[in-house]
Amino acid sequence: MTAPLHFRDARIVCPAGGERRGDLYVTDGMIAAAPAEGATVIDCDGLVLAPGIVDLGVAAIDRAAFRAGGITRVGLMPDQSPVLDEPGIVQRSALIGRPDLWIHPIAAATRGLAGTELAEMAICESAGARAVGTGRRWIADSGVMRRVLDYARDLGLALITHAEDAGLTGDAVATSGETATRLGLPSAPAVAEALAIARDLMLAEDADATIHVRQVTTAAGFDLVRAAKRRGVKMTCGITPAHLLLSDIAMSDFRTFALLSPPLRSEEDRRAALAALADGTIDVLCSGHDPRGPEEKRLPYADASPGASGAETLLALALGLARDQGLPLDRLFALLARNPARVLGVEAGVLRPGAPGDVILIDVQAPWLIDSEALAGSAGNTPFDGLPVQGRVRRIFKGGRELG
Repeated sequence: MTAPLHFRDARIVCPAGGERRGDLYVTDGMIAAAPAEGATVIDCDGLVLAPGIVDLGVAAIDRAAFRAGGITRVGLMPDQSPVLDEPGIVQRSALIGRPDLWIHPIAAATRGLAGTELAEMAICESAGARAVGTGRRWIADSGVMRRVLDYARDLGLALITHAEDAGLTGDAVATSGETATRLGLPSAPAVAEALAIARDLMLAEDADATIHVRQVTTAAGFDLVRAAKRRGVKMTCGITPAHLLLSDIAMSDFRTFALLSPPLRSEEDRRAALAALADGTIDVLCSGHDPRGPEEKRLPYADASPGASGAETLLALALGLARDQGLPLDRLFALLARNPARVLGVEAGVLRPGAPGDVILIDVQAPWLIDSEALAGSAGNTPFDGLPVQGRVRRIFKGGRELG
């Protein structure tokens, strides 16, 4: 049992209730409607009090980065070693973070993520899986994909997909265009994403299954998502700050920190992503946290590993996007907390009575410089190295217990 808490004079931001100035109470690890006797008073002095971030689709467990970034729950990608396709592996993954971090495993949809044979999703769900996924790969066989969707639907789980047609992407490390041509890099057309999304959404609609496209990054992809939502397809989509703030120009000096999966897109696609954020097409803002050490990044661009360390910078970059795009903070925390929790079927991401006492106290004006050498996580491979930002987590509470 945790001691009751009384957060006094906070700027409370709740995706389900808007924004207000006042007090918030936590009793027995849960948000409460009234203060408990003897509660510890925390004077917030007008700082923002928001739900702990639910980061959907992290590639690695990185406690220091999550804590620094205000992340209290993560959806763990199935691309682990070993792959999350067996109940014992899923169960261990779900338990290793507690009590400081809730890990919600995304079980592999196919054995070994090979895209050929269905994994034992039902057993993995009973072991703690909160969704199933294709990992960093796309299931090319439409028959297998349809059976995966049927299985996931019957279990009441969302299928989390990676949207790139591997037949087009091959060994590409960049999006086809002027920058890739000038640098002489192996590239693939941006339509590889739209083709994958179109196929997957058609199958999901036919199966009446729930699907989440982990990252949509192209104008054509967003058009497909909008059309599917209008038809009533049970789908959501996400994006990382990198694809909202950077275009393929960021890799012009062969900087491997800008090598991501999916790769950075054209400026036209980046602007389309900002429009999708503004009009509500995008449901989830995630870090895509994939820390890579120098042994994987200090290589020629085509030989380096894709991925970025994004957990610690997610909140600050998101706050900057909110300021620039005129997004209210309650909408921002729907993207960061409530909506990813819904994809995972988790009761979290809001600050209403009965919800978990996962809260973060944020100074949204605090300035700092993103320094890849000074990040708290296991690696600092961020494409935003050297960028000045605003917004720091001052205190973080998990189930009403403060994390040091």
